[in-house]
Amino acid sequence: MSDHVVDKRRRLFLTASATAVTGVGAAYVAVPFLASMMPSDRAKAAGAPVEADISKLEEGQLIRVEWRGKPVWILKRSNDVLAQIAADTEKLRDPDSNESEQPESCKNVGRSINPEVFLAVGICTHLGCSPTFRPEVAPEDLGPDWKGGFFCPCHGSLFDYSGRVYSGVPAPLNLVVPPHKYLTDTRILIGGQA
Repeated sequence: MSDHVVDKRRRLFLTASATAVTGVGAAYVAVPFLASMMPSDRAKAAGAPVEADISKLEEGQLIRVEWRGKPVWILKRSNDVLAQIAADTEKLRDPDSNESEQPESCKNVGRSINPEVFLAVGICTHLGCSPTFRPEVAPEDLGPDWKGGFFCPCHGSLFDYSGRVYSGVPAPLNLVVPPHKYLTDTRILIGGQA
């Protein structure tokens, strides 16, 4: 047998020191690895909610904001337009918006939280073109039955003032209503749930 004495305190100290150094080294390696899995600031900004100020929005006016790289329309509708969208449903493909994408709080005839203010992603549901806002009644190129709304000139899809698609046009679905909520009477958070 050997004559040297084992110093247990010294061995315990060395074991604890080696474990601590290994733990710090593992953390040093793990932190950048885990940080790389987090979305970048650019990615966070691209998907972040966007605030829109509608305090200066006038009746019949449409403004555009960008959310997730897409145009979002905000339209202030008149009482006449609200009466029209409630009455004119026979020519629409999905008047009750059963097949459309909108928050539950917007599943109504106006497809909005506040009936006067309509929000929609300004991208046609056919091939992703951008429809134009056509508020004029019975223009020559759209015919005598046109009462205003949105028209996609690329393939001829028509949408009413609630973004509901007309029957017989290429677009299969109503315009998408993004998730949103009102922060105040004049500020909307697009991308935030109600």
